[in-house]
Amino acid sequence: MYQAHKDRYQAMQYNRCGTSGLLLPAVSLGFWHNFGSKDVYDTMKAMCFTAFDNGITHFDLANNYGPEAGTAEENAGRIINQEMKSYRDELIISTKAGYPMWPGPYGDHGSRKYLIASLDQSLRRLGLEYVDIFYHHRPDDDTCIEETMCALDQIVRSGKALYAGLSNYRPEQLKKAVAILKELHTPFVINQNRYSLFERTIETNGFKDCCAENGLGIIAFSPLAQGLLTNKYLHGIPDDSRIRRDGRFLKESAVTPERVQAAARLNELAASRGQSLAQMALSWILRDGKVTSVLIGASRPEQITDNCKIVGHTDFTESELAEIERICAPVLEVRH
Repeated sequence: MYQAHKDRYQAMQYNRCGTSGLLLPAVSLGFWHNFGSKDVYDTMKAMCFTAFDNGITHFDLANNYGPEAGTAEENAGRIINQEMKSYRDELIISTKAGYPMWPGPYGDHGSRKYLIASLDQSLRRLGLEYVDIFYHHRPDDDTCIEETMCALDQIVRSGKALYAGLSNYRPEQLKKAVAILKELHTPFVINQNRYSLFERTIETNGFKDCCAENGLGIIAFSPLAQGLLTNKYLHGIPDDSRIRRDGRFLKESAVTPERVQAAARLNELAASRGQSLAQMALSWILRDGKVTSVLIGASRPEQITDNCKIVGHTDFTESELAEIERICAPVLEVRH
């Protein structure tokens, strides 16, 4: 049975999620990779323990995380219920629905039918009575947004989730959702979006500012650009990389000369700050207080410990920020 240290919270920073009462750790642990049926259970358990010991109270899941789909929730549920059950009230557990999950017309998208049924399935896999945050995982242009938002409202009112969240929404969709959920008095508190030094869409399309204006938190996923903002690819593609092991989400074509060169120069700048490249990339996301938490993935407990060292080190000088922009400019120009 897991035994945590009472002083674990002292090393972590907790940020208010928008204007809500909910606090999230500056660093959250994502279960997108490395918690599925093909992964080692003892390693998963060690990563959860390490995260919690370092003050990471937020575990982020989705119905389709694995592989196979659903197995990340099953493994998380096993760890929570067998090892950490007495700490349930100290944890924030989030999950999502919006991508394909089961065959037929009702296992995908944003209908009331899908969202409510999916959460019921997720709760069974997790072995929990409720999750703290339930997200619609992606916008569905074929379903009336009122239906999707009303489903989220009912889910919260039923007690199966404490807060509602949205993921991958565009600014115009977010504004419509905000208006509906405000009218319903639904505790909608957070948006999950891709954001990194190499991916600035939420800045260029106004999404980041829109969240700040509406009192909403942001949690950034893929903050290390699937590993491109680490030292892993500075000297080629290693055999143990995600590209070699599972090329579904990061393909070899993503390791471009522009990105490798930028990563190498960023690595030098990070060293001058006393950080690794990964640590600086995470710190940069939290630099202005508009992002509540960075969502890290990990394959080893040591990676979690290293990432938590960013706490208290998210300030940048003007010259450092300017240098980061100069280094990243070629990558951003190619992307856009």
